[in-house]
Amino acid sequence: MMKYFSYTAAVCVMFITLTSYPARAAELVMFEQAGCVWCAVFDREIAPVYDKTDEGKRAPLRRVDTDRARPPDLAFIQNERLTPLFVLIDKGREIGRIRGYPGEEHFWGFLGAMIKKLEVSPGVEGRS
Repeated sequence: MMKYFSYTAAVCVMFITLTSYPARAAELVMFEQAGCVWCAVFDREIAPVYDKTDEGKRAPLRRVDTDRARPPDLAFIQNERLTPLFVLIDKGREIGRIRGYPGEEHFWGFLGAMIKKLEVSPGVEGRS
């Protein structure tokens, strides 16, 4: 009986511990503001398909209105006045950014290059 209780207690503790902390997956944070013409172009060209792409699954889009207070978990991102501003973050650090909306083809190219940086494990670079 004691073995069963100990095993059950251990499993419960593990479950509570693992579910108590939010997953810190990569995100593409889009800083935008009302009246931003290039934000509207992005919304027309990219936004409808973004979450269906491999990039969108790897780094879901998170929108932040620059006219409102910045969420506390994004305080580490350096301010810029330009919108849209796309910042790829992972585990509380900035991986890269795209300033403005460069058009559909360039956006995917720039984003792809940044996402490749997510796949490089720290400390493994330069090894053969």
